[in-house]
Amino acid sequence: MKITDSLEGVRRLFLDTAPVIYFVEQHPQYFAAVREVFELLQNSFLMGVASPITLAECLVRPYSLGQTQLQQDFIELITDNNNIEFVLIDKQNVILEAAQIRARYNIQLPDAFQIAVALAARCDVFLTNDAILKRITELPVLVLEDFKITE
Repeated sequence: MKITDSLEGVRRLFLDTAPVIYFVEQHPQYFAAVREVFELLQNSFLMGVASPITLAECLVRPYSLGQTQLQQDFIELITDNNNIEFVLIDKQNVILEAAQIRARYNIQLPDAFQIAVALAARCDVFLTNDAILKRITELPVLVLEDFKITE
């Protein structure tokens, strides 16, 4: 099954960190799949959603290596894009939900915040490459590794 098949009928897609990095850095194994996702974001009614956690995690390596153009590429893609909604973590209910999710599923706090933001933003699906997040039952989690990669 192709990833685009799993996104049929989806209106709001949360973008975890790995898919964004794979797209911007054109990862050899995953770029074809994430390119399909970003083409859907550009050419359909699908809206991407990202959080400050996504942005911060994407920027760690470019900051540590002093790659200013790559930093700018991530910032523009996530915060200055008509097809991606950048959702701030500014509500107490999101913070409380993140704590509950972390406690319920024993996942890392950044991952719990990602799920909490996705839920608060009413995402239909959560796109990641972290198989541990398949434990989440509050919304469907798509893991890139599970999809046939086509060129």
